[in-house]
Amino acid sequence: MSVGPSTDPRAAAPGTTTPPRRRGTELAMLGFAVLITLAAQAVVDLTVTGGLRPELATFGGWFAGLWAVAHLVVRRFAPYADPLLLPSVALLVGLGLSVIHRLDLAAEQADRTSREDAPVQLVWATLGVLLFVAVLVVVRDHRLLSRYAYTLALVGLVLLAVPAVLPSSLSEVNGAKIWIRLAGFSIQPGEFAKICLIVFFAAYLVDKRDVLALASRRVVGLELPRARDLGPVLAAWVLSILVLVFERDLGSSLLLFGIFVVMLYTATERASWLLIGLVLFAGAALIAYQVFGHVRARVDVWLDPFAYRDGAGYQLVQSLFGLGTGGLFGAGLGGGRPDQVPVAKSDFIAAAIGEELGLFGLVAVIIVYLILVERGLRTSLIVRDAFGKLLAAGLAFAIAWQVFVVLGGVTGLLPLTGLTTPFLAYGGSSLVANFVLVALLVRISDAARRPAAPPAPPKPALGDAPTEVVQT
Repeated sequence: MSVGPSTDPRAAAPGTTTPPRRRGTELAMLGFAVLITLAAQAVVDLTVTGGLRPELATFGGWFAGLWAVAHLVVRRFAPYADPLLLPSVALLVGLGLSVIHRLDLAAEQADRTSREDAPVQLVWATLGVLLFVAVLVVVRDHRLLSRYAYTLALVGLVLLAVPAVLPSSLSEVNGAKIWIRLAGFSIQPGEFAKICLIVFFAAYLVDKRDVLALASRRVVGLELPRARDLGPVLAAWVLSILVLVFERDLGSSLLLFGIFVVMLYTATERASWLLIGLVLFAGAALIAYQVFGHVRARVDVWLDPFAYRDGAGYQLVQSLFGLGTGGLFGAGLGGGRPDQVPVAKSDFIAAAIGEELGLFGLVAVIIVYLILVERGLRTSLIVRDAFGKLLAAGLAFAIAWQVFVVLGGVTGLLPLTGLTTPFLAYGGSSLVANFVLVALLVRISDAARRPAAPPAPPKPALGDAPTEVVQT
């Protein structure tokens, strides 16, 4: 996909008709997402407790109010935005809240000491919508972000580095130093660093795409870049390795490196960059397996989880059993035992969905993600400025790559990485950061679909200008 010249994203061909805003379509789809969410909550209550809980009315009003506010803000500040972005997010968030609520009820029935996480997740969703609104109100033109690219890169690197330098008591959870925990409050800064670095990658590649696209030699049918042009991809590779070394976070390393390589390929249209990225990734994976015990343990569990079913492989084995129990159509919401999978609310929420909604339900969720990613890539294709193209492509791929890696880990296709399922899984940092990501996609799609301003009337030629004799 060529990034093209840096032109006004709001320009359009003369004589074209004004495109529809489709805000009514968005409102109808949001209402459908709220209806599905409330139906799922009601089914869970009826199946698990035998009746509707009184909290359902409060939840329904709160949840519907969130998307009403988001819709009104989009209608006011991004009226030409893609009408499917926000409803897709609403459906994913609503389904995630329903599954978390179902797991809360399972914990209550088991008489385990546990807090209700669904209300907490709803609060995080509220904060996410507020940040979504703030981004749309403040960022009126996505191209302005390119002016702060290096500042955002510095912010992103600082956010990545802070957990690594903090004591383990303030930053380590389950062996990964990716948190900041103070006074009962915790945040995962890497989720926000991801967005800052994507903005920087887009701005940098727009400035350097001509140099990076130069070919020096052809080897086995591939045009390989000059050695001195390998600096950016090597820097991204080193950054991902440093994250892995100091924070023991395999997921963030894979996510950052994958995003940069794909954006590099998008900017240059050269398959050689993908080949180089794969070679560097394979080398890093081999070194990590040999050097880091936690990486080796995850790979060993991935290769034969049942050999470790009483230890490190217990979580994956339970996930596979749950998916097998769900079959094609699932046990029904509230009818399975997804609480048997450790950390089902966050890392393995996809396994809970697969057990109770079956293969068809899990595929339906994947299709919602595909719609969200496809609309982001479509925005990348139709927006007319180079920075917007790369930024939209990077943001959309970040969602797609994260979902692929997470589902691959839950199903045993890939080693577990510790990434969370966007919008579905329990966790405030991931949810709030992804709302910011979607706000940027909404802003870019508004610029891409907005009609051109009427052209200014041409100025008369000097020879055609009227003359007048003035007596003084």
